[in-house]
Amino acid sequence: MSAPSRPLTHAILPVKRFRGAKARLGGDISAGTRRALAESMVTDVLMALRRTDAVDGVFVVTSEPTADAIGRGYGATVLVDDVEAGQSAATLIGIDHAIEQGAGRVLLVPGDCPALDPAELGQLLERDVVDPSVTIVPDRHGTGTNALILTPPGIIEPSFGPDSRARHEQLAHAAGVPVEIAHVETLAIDVDTADDLEALREALANRRGGAAHTRGMLSRLAGRARGATPGS
Repeated sequence: MSAPSRPLTHAILPVKRFRGAKARLGGDISAGTRRALAESMVTDVLMALRRTDAVDGVFVVTSEPTADAIGRGYGATVLVDDVEAGQSAATLIGIDHAIEQGAGRVLLVPGDCPALDPAELGQLLERDVVDPSVTIVPDRHGTGTNALILTPPGIIEPSFGPDSRARHEQLAHAAGVPVEIAHVETLAIDVDTADDLEALREALANRRGGAAHTRGMLSRLAGRARGATPGS
């Protein structure tokens, strides 16, 4: 028997401007370092998506020039976010473009999940596809959404932010389509707070390979912490 065909799948990666990025990490990390960390994480997410065979194309939705350059450098299609109305609105720009390109499915993923493993993502995307359906990948707290798979694109309108898992479940039920909660370990950690950063550090320490740019930034941060003197 031949393997079941899968729908044309585009990943959509919304990226906010790096200026002022990750402010919730706290004052111990300078604005410049937070920006560099954000750039590193986006780069690693892009690399993981490009290495996932089940992802046929990547759309970066942004108004950030550096993210534009990074995206093009990794073979992504860059869509300009003129409005900058937030993550959910940015993903709609990508969804509309995916529909125009004939996609049968979209994967919405943020740029701050650098631990993403292409093999693990591939296993998720290569499973038998239920059409229509919504698949939610929750964050490590179980309340947020770190990835959303819509089959077909536009089956619901994304609503990211605090407690988005429950909202996406409700939206799927309201649309009358099946919804699945898929736990993907390497997508569980997104970085907003110092606790998230420590969880990411531990997760990367327990596995080999991947997230090379983010690992480099974490090493730099650890080196600075070791070199700091009390009261400095």
